[in-house]
Amino acid sequence: MTQPARQHAAFDTSVLKTQFPLFANHPDLVFLDSAASSQKPQCVIDSLTYTYSHCYANVHRGVYEISQETTRAYEKTRHSLKRLFNTATVENIVFARGATEAINLVAHSWGKTNLKAGDTVVLTEAEHHANLVPWQMLRDALGISLKFVPIQNDGSLNLEDFKKALTSDVKLTAFPHVSNVLGTVFPIEKMVSLAKEKGITTLIDGCQAVPRLPVDVQNIGADFYVFSGHKMYAPNGCGGLLTNGNILDDMPPWQGGGDMIKHVALEKTIYADPPARFEAGTPNIAETIALGTAAEWLMDIGMENIAAHETELTQYAHAQLRNIDGLTFVGETTEKIGVVAFNLKNIPASDVGMLLDEQNIAVRCGHHCAEPLHQRLGITATVRASFGVHNTRVDVDALGEGLKKVNKIMRR
Repeated sequence: MTQPARQHAAFDTSVLKTQFPLFANHPDLVFLDSAASSQKPQCVIDSLTYTYSHCYANVHRGVYEISQETTRAYEKTRHSLKRLFNTATVENIVFARGATEAINLVAHSWGKTNLKAGDTVVLTEAEHHANLVPWQMLRDALGISLKFVPIQNDGSLNLEDFKKALTSDVKLTAFPHVSNVLGTVFPIEKMVSLAKEKGITTLIDGCQAVPRLPVDVQNIGADFYVFSGHKMYAPNGCGGLLTNGNILDDMPPWQGGGDMIKHVALEKTIYADPPARFEAGTPNIAETIALGTAAEWLMDIGMENIAAHETELTQYAHAQLRNIDGLTFVGETTEKIGVVAFNLKNIPASDVGMLLDEQNIAVRCGHHCAEPLHQRLGITATVRASFGVHNTRVDVDALGEGLKKVNKIMRR
């Protein structure tokens, strides 16, 4: 059994857009919300359909042919991710339902094993709730402390502030690669290096980076790097934890059940080696196989090409939108990609979003699961436009014209 051939994608946005069936069904839609969840190319949809139609069975269990076929396709995804992210081995990749589950895995397994009252975890003011709430829960359970590195007014982070935060009580630092609100690309290699000098474990939230930037996990050097499949053109319910070295070997399982064991007796269970130790139960099989398809599709396009495209589009958006009456950008550092956040003076973000929707322009409005960052910046909400491989300058121009119409409606 073989899956249908995947379309190879040269970097031509007009061609790439035709690979997303959503836009054939909604030809007038300007979709600017990829940071929340990306649209799916036909090859990913075909992968899901093929698995369920031709070879669906549980993985790692059956001796019959379609179970073996599904297991091979499932494990092939690990090899695709190894190439996309340059992990040292496939054993450095743990499948999860997404970044949220992966962070909770680290908090419950590594955190509960290695942290105690009096220890400190360093975060930033730019965290998505998924990289804040699990550490707050661990603080309440263990008595650890949380320390937050400030974000500058332009959305950047001062490395000196980060360095000062790495005091002798700090055992872990966790931070985003790219801000989901501001689009800021943080200097993660330097941050990881500073932490390593003091023996501090590091975790990076890579959700917004993996669809936009080349990610080399070995070069970055972080102990943990998490991502969500649904933001990188793969289905919902898949993603994972990427690791360096042998850090998984000393971590206990965080969930118990089938597939994470070597041997079970009534008296005692012997756990499997990583990564299986952290993958209890029946996984999201078809979705994980399609994650591999998405990874191969991204590699066909070229992450360097995607990064150049989204950087140019972000710069173009700033240049085109800054002349709109009453518009104020939130986060204007030049080190940013793929995300543009702003507000219109005296017009609630939700009203802007609804009026743009009437013009078939989809943006995100609110605090984007980063409420503390908005509090730090002194605002309650923002309008966020975020890009994907299918977006062009035409979409940015449409957003600009749409915002001008919003102004006319709300200020007349």
